[in-house]
Amino acid sequence: MSAPIRVLVADDHPMVRYGITAVLAAVETVEVVGEAADGRALLDLALADPPDVVLTDLAMPGMGGVDLITALRAALPHVPVLVLTMHANDEAVFAALRAGARGYLIKGADGAELVRALESVAAGEAVYGAEIADRIIGFFTGAPLSQPSEAFPELTARERDVLELMAVGLRNHAIADRLGLSEKTVRNHVSSVLLKLQVPDRTAAALKAREAGLGGDGSTAPT
Repeated sequence: MSAPIRVLVADDHPMVRYGITAVLAAVETVEVVGEAADGRALLDLALADPPDVVLTDLAMPGMGGVDLITALRAALPHVPVLVLTMHANDEAVFAALRAGARGYLIKGADGAELVRALESVAAGEAVYGAEIADRIIGFFTGAPLSQPSEAFPELTARERDVLELMAVGLRNHAIADRLGLSEKTVRNHVSSVLLKLQVPDRTAAALKAREAGLGGDGSTAPT
C-alpha cells in the first residue's frame, strides 16, 4: 500500500477545519499533517515540512487564499493547491486559477468528492466542481451558463430572505415586520444562517452577504 497523501488544511473557521479533518481521518489514502487559521500560518507549515497537497479556503484574515497560492507556487511549485470555499463568483474562481490553484470545490461537496479531488491533484490532475467547470467553459466559449449561480445554496428560501434584510442593516423586529413573521421565528432563522455560513455574528453574516451581492445597493435604511 502506498503512503497516504499528506495534506495541510487552511480555513479560518475552527469547526470547518474540524469537519474536514474528521472526514479525512476515516480515509486511509489521506493524512492531515497540519492545519492553520490563515494563509501565513499555513505557508510557514508548508515551508517547514512540505505536504503533498494544500487544501485552503480563500477568505481568511491576513494572508488570504489567493496570496497563499501565489506564495506557494513561488516557493514550492511542486505542491498543488486545492481550493475549498463558499465563493463561486467569477472573480474568486479566476483569481485562484490565475494564482495557480490545481482544483476548486465549493463547500458542500461531500467527503467522497473531496477525497477524489485530493487524490487527483496529488496525481498532477486539475479538478473542478461541476459549477466551476461550467463557469470555466462559459468563460472560454462565451456561452451562457445553463443555470445562474446562487450564493449560499445551503440556505432555505426564507433564510435567504432573512439574510438579505440583515445585509441592509435591519434588526430582528424590522425583519419580522417585513416578512410577516414572529420575532422568535426570525431569531431562529438568524441562528440557522450564522451556523450554515460558519460566521460568529450577524455583522459577519451581513458582510459575507454583501460580498456575495446580496442586499442590493444598501439603500434600505436600518430600522
